[in-house]
Amino acid sequence: MAPVIRVEIWSDVVCPWCYIGKRRFERAIESLTTGPDAVNADFEIAYRAYQLDPTAPKDGSTPVREAYARKFGGAERADAIIANLTETAAVDGLEFRMDIALRSNTILAHRLLWFAETRFGSDAQHQLKERFLRAYFMEGRNVGQVDTLIEITTDVLPATDSELREFIASEEGAGEVAEQMATAVSHGITGVPTYVINGQWAIPGAQDSETFERVLRRAVERSAG
Repeated sequence: MAPVIRVEIWSDVVCPWCYIGKRRFERAIESLTTGPDAVNADFEIAYRAYQLDPTAPKDGSTPVREAYARKFGGAERADAIIANLTETAAVDGLEFRMDIALRSNTILAHRLLWFAETRFGSDAQHQLKERFLRAYFMEGRNVGQVDTLIEITTDVLPATDSELREFIASEEGAGEVAEQMATAVSHGITGVPTYVINGQWAIPGAQDSETFERVLRRAVERSAG
């Protein structure tokens, strides 16, 4: 029987390294599961909630350049960081438009990612995660705004507008998302992305694909042995 390798990924939908890491991790999984060197294992991958800025207002947004300027010491420093991130993302096939990105509170996005996984499974969650990231980093959309989140989610999930509005208005998933964030604290996770393998080994940061592949191969070998 093939071993199951469970990877829980703590990340936020406004985290540039989370999107870059997502692409690198996906390439590692593709390499591990295809071709003559494919491993005999089943990978179960789930996204978990983490907020870079839980104090961000829920009823508004700020251009990311302004947010970075406040956080990193001025507009010049913010521009340099944005330029570096944009260049790095391009190498991984991502066309960042951080000049139009809008920083906002992501708690509702995390609840909808929980909803996607709980109601429709991990593949649906992965698709929704990708769309939220693209909306923020490439389309300049407000991923903290209810109408925007619903529009994106209905494009991905077989859920209706009214169903999603009812879910958002309720407290469903709020406790589970809070628990995910508390688990990050108990695991000692202080930055994202962080990849936790079988609840035991953690890979911090957006590592290169080769590093992801090497660590995951070792996890498969240990599980099989």
